[in-house]
Amino acid sequence: MKTCLVVDDSKVIRKVARHILETLNFTVSEAADGREALNHCMASPPDVVLLDWNMPVMNGMDFLRALRESALPGRPKVVFCTTENGMAHIRAAIEAGADEYVMKPFDRETLESKLQIVGLA
Repeated sequence: MKTCLVVDDSKVIRKVARHILETLNFTVSEAADGREALNHCMASPPDVVLLDWNMPVMNGMDFLRALRESALPGRPKVVFCTTENGMAHIRAAIEAGADEYVMKPFDRETLESKLQIVGLA
């Protein structure tokens, strides 16, 4: 079964994403910030990370850079999921190693299409 780590400081967003992902047959783990997510990825790399931008402790961009610089075998796909919708933000995320980008609020159809784009749905 495919695995997804949902990284967001909002418990509500994590719950909504978990529900959608489980209907798409993903096994879902959660993290409330980038540091927690990085520790999770080092211990058990997921197939895909659904990543928020603005979080305490370690934000999404810092997490993404740390993940891409790590010696992690197998490279999880990263889908940024955020309210930051400016082209500069999207470009920065892609340049930092994000595979795809989805705007909040999102629905099942949107998330599923992004997962198809990265080859996981």
